[in-house]
Parts: sequence; C-alpha cells; structure tokens
Amino acid sequence: MNVLESFALKGKRALITGGNRGLGRAFALALAEAGADVAITARDADRNATVVGEIEARGRRGFAVQADITDPDDVRRLVADVTGEFGGIDILVNNAGIAIHRPSLDVPPEEWQQVLDLNLTALWNCSTAVARGMIDAGGGVIVNVGSMSAQIVNRPQWQASYNASKAAVHHLTRSLAAEWAPYGIRVNALAPGYVKTDMSPVDQPEFQQHWILDAPQQRYATPEEIAPSVIYLASPASSFMTGAVLLIDGGYSVY
Repeated sequence: MNVLESFALKGKRALITGGNRGLGRAFALALAEAGADVAITARDADRNATVVGEIEARGRRGFAVQADITDPDDVRRLVADVTGEFGGIDILVNNAGIAIHRPSLDVPPEEWQQVLDLNLTALWNCSTAVARGMIDAGGGVIVNVGSMSAQIVNRPQWQASYNASKAAVHHLTRSLAAEWAPYGIRVNALAPGYVKTDMSPVDQPEFQQHWILDAPQQRYATPEEIAPSVIYLASPASSFMTGAVLLIDGGYSVY
C-alpha cells in the first residue's frame, strides 16, 4: 500500500449524524469521494435527499434516515436501518451539534439540557449503538466532532454550555478509545476552530476582531478544508492513532 492508498475507503460503510449541511455535508461528500458508501441522519427530509443525490453523483451508495438521536430507541432504529441497507457500519462520524450564545446566568435549564442532549448524550447513544456491531465485525472507526472550544473560552460571545459539552466529548473520546481498543475500534476526535457554517456567523462584524483578526491566519475555514481530516481519521492512514484530538483552528488557540 502506497501512502495515498492508505487514505482510501473503498468498500467502507459510513454513518454521519447531522449530515445534511455545513460540516456534516462536507464530511459525507469527502467520505464518498474516498470510496465509502455513506448514510446520513438529520431531521430535514428535503436536505437529506439533496445530499444523498450528491453522494450518489460521486458513484457511491447514499442513504438517509430521519431520527432523533437524543432518543436511544430511535438511535437503535437508525442503526438497524443503516445496517439493513448497507450490511454494516465501519465508520461513525458523530457530527450533530448545537451552540447557543447566552450569558450563563440567563441560560434556562431546558436550554442547557438541549445543548448537552445533542452534543454529548446523542454522541453517546450513537457510539454505543454502533460499537456493538463493530465489535461483532472485528473493529471499526469512530470520529467525534469536538471543538477548540473544549480548551478555550470563546469571546466576545458567552457559550458555557457548548464549551462544557465539547470538553466532555473530548474526554469521552479518550475513555471510549481506551475501553474499545481491544475490540479493534479506534476512537478519535476532530476539534475545528471557526468554520463558515449556518451555526457559526463568522461574517458578522461584531465577531471579526476576536474570531478572525486575533487568529494567526486571520481567517475562518470552510467545511471543505476540514473534511480531509475526517478522511485521515477514518482511514488506515491513522491506524496507530486512537484517543487523540486533532485540533484544526488556524492557530487560534496558540495565544
């Protein structure tokens, strides 16, 4: 196997949560271009159908399932549906997430719970459901989408719930990596900085000074710039890597 072949995912079967927009869509298309069949789960049926079409235009099988990944029963249905369609799941990308900007003393309990449920508990639900099949198959790869916010405090906006949830994602990644290594399952996390998506209003003037100009590269990323790193983490190119957090933030956190 030469170096480029080590990044290939031909014949692999991937599932991505939150896979119909932003980073999730970019990850889905990159996995398809690397050779994987790709299933996505998200709530918007029209957006799901569009991304499935884009996957299939790249010569791979696409599949979409609407599911509430904060509900363990619905996650079990999701995993059963994808397994039935593809025959198994080799790669899980836990991408779905939400960020809400609000000072901590103004955060209502239900909002705190909403962020933790989607960013952390849903990741737990999907990982534990998919891992059972991976164990039976002799291994697999899980890529969790964390954030540089797991190790910094963002400004000027306050988002304590998001920061706490992503710090938990990083440590859960390490914990599952240690526990599941004997089963041939690798678990790593990707920690992006500011990326231009619907969830991150990088173009708003009030954020330019702290989000963009304070960073060494003085720019934000596009989803397509982050996507190749998922291919690295999902492929044999990173075969000796587990329990790691890959930080991609344009140098933002060096200060």
